[in-house]
Amino acid sequence: MPWYTEEQIEEVRAANDIVNVIGSYVKLKRSGGSYTGLCPFHNEKTPSFSVNPARQMYKCFGCGAGGSVITFVMEYENYTFPEALESLAERAGITLKAEEADGYHKEQESIKMKLLEINRKAGSFYYAILKSAQGKTGYDYLKSRGLSDETIRHFGLGYAGQGSMNLYNFLKHEGYSDDILKETGLFKIDERGAYDKFFNRVIFPIMDANSRVIGFGGRVMGDAKPKYLNSPETKLFDKSRNLFGLNYAKLGKNKNMVLCEGYMDVIALHQAGFTNAVASLGTAFTIQQAGIIKRYTDEVLLTYDSDQAGQKAALRAIPILRQAGINARIIHMEPYKDPDEFIKGLGADEFKNRMDNAENSFFFETGIARKEYDVSDPEQNTKFYHAVAKILLEFEDKVQRENYLEAAAAKYSLRRDDLKSLVVRYGTSMAANTGIARIQEDTRAKAKNRKENQGISYSYKLLLSLIIERPGLYKQIKDIVQVKDYFGEPYSEVAQMLYRQLDAGEVVPARIINHFSEADVQNTVADMFQTGFAAELGDEELEKALNELVVRIKEYSIDKRTRELTDMNELKGLIQEKKALQTPAKLHIYLKDG
Repeated sequence: MPWYTEEQIEEVRAANDIVNVIGSYVKLKRSGGSYTGLCPFHNEKTPSFSVNPARQMYKCFGCGAGGSVITFVMEYENYTFPEALESLAERAGITLKAEEADGYHKEQESIKMKLLEINRKAGSFYYAILKSAQGKTGYDYLKSRGLSDETIRHFGLGYAGQGSMNLYNFLKHEGYSDDILKETGLFKIDERGAYDKFFNRVIFPIMDANSRVIGFGGRVMGDAKPKYLNSPETKLFDKSRNLFGLNYAKLGKNKNMVLCEGYMDVIALHQAGFTNAVASLGTAFTIQQAGIIKRYTDEVLLTYDSDQAGQKAALRAIPILRQAGINARIIHMEPYKDPDEFIKGLGADEFKNRMDNAENSFFFETGIARKEYDVSDPEQNTKFYHAVAKILLEFEDKVQRENYLEAAAAKYSLRRDDLKSLVVRYGTSMAANTGIARIQEDTRAKAKNRKENQGISYSYKLLLSLIIERPGLYKQIKDIVQVKDYFGEPYSEVAQMLYRQLDAGEVVPARIINHFSEADVQNTVADMFQTGFAAELGDEELEKALNELVVRIKEYSIDKRTRELTDMNELKGLIQEKKALQTPAKLHIYLKDG
């Protein structure tokens, strides 16, 4: 992977005004010193997305996304950091020259490359076992599920074998250390030895959108539990941000995607010619997964199991898809439970027919609700009216809500005006309650924070944010809370860079954000600079809060350094710092100087 210097990154960032770049993706409207628009990372009707030209940063106060112009391109285009940088360089007419990475980043990149290499070899090993005499149990199982040899090869399916150290011994022979093998999530390694987590399981390699193996799923042969096992979170694998089968599904020309519950459903559908099928990875469907799907299509067909658990899963997924701006429809598979069984029983042509006649998700939701009530009973029928009204409130667009209201009234013989009256009433009530609830929640949170002593990371975030808001305070703060008093990343590194900027008489948050190459870390850093903490408090409260933050951070720093003390010569200095804390007047910071 190419590596670029801080100077090159800053040159590209400075040459790409964030308002101009984001304005080419999102319609922005000036609002005071900032620009606002509808967030491109989640579905919303009221703008909560803000772009700050002075700081060259963006922030969505709805979903929390935030960062620099490079972060935006990474998130919107699903680019890596170098890819986003190269795209923006080309936009600005800048020629980039890749450099040698520094020690830390070279090490991190090396670890990721090794993990990809190990996963690739592990996948090949599992496939080889499956095709050997040792793999007969796994191979027979896959064939009994109706999979062809071509499908098995296409998805790289394998078998771990019945030995508990097969893969471990193979990779040790390949020269990998226990330290790197622990990082893969494929093994349990402790003082008692090592064993393969997936032994005696059929293996499903999990690939990212670029067809790189980032994890594995395993189905046990026999009655052991759990029946299905996934790789844990690793430097490569985040199950909430990936979808099984996406590497193939994204290649098709289909207007939609089929969302399934499990590996076998996806594989069976692909084998039958429905190559737009994907599945979540052993977890409930997430907003991050919906965001990934949104990059490729605006419509999803749900094929969750037809049993009660599957219906509940569909009811949870529909609002998430709706929030992401994706229209959902439901494929009914009765009398079968899932797509795999359906295709075996009725064939691909009938499944295609069910796809073409998939039910609108709103009518699926209201249909489930109607089954809960005996509408011949006036009291039960009233409750059904209320249930439909609550579902209608999920549509933020007024025209869309009106259309569905008309359709629901016609379909279920409901009185239109009565239903609309309920929707208005619930909407008004929810708006009021939401405001009250938010105030109550904020009050409880502030009281709890004052009482329980907020976490040190949050304290770092607030203090760094306040220094950004009021740079004049820095000359008072820097000699009390020094860089050495910040522990853990990214706070320590951010403090070091911010202090260095302030010593040079400048504050450029976007340059600090761009120091980090991972989008989630960039979001964390961006959030430090946009808390709005100072604006929420009056001067007296703010000064008090500022001094409480300083004392809290110093106390934590002194205690931590004392516990980790290795040089007794340092003890005298720590004792002096501790005494200073007991004389608050010496440490007090005055807001008027900021």
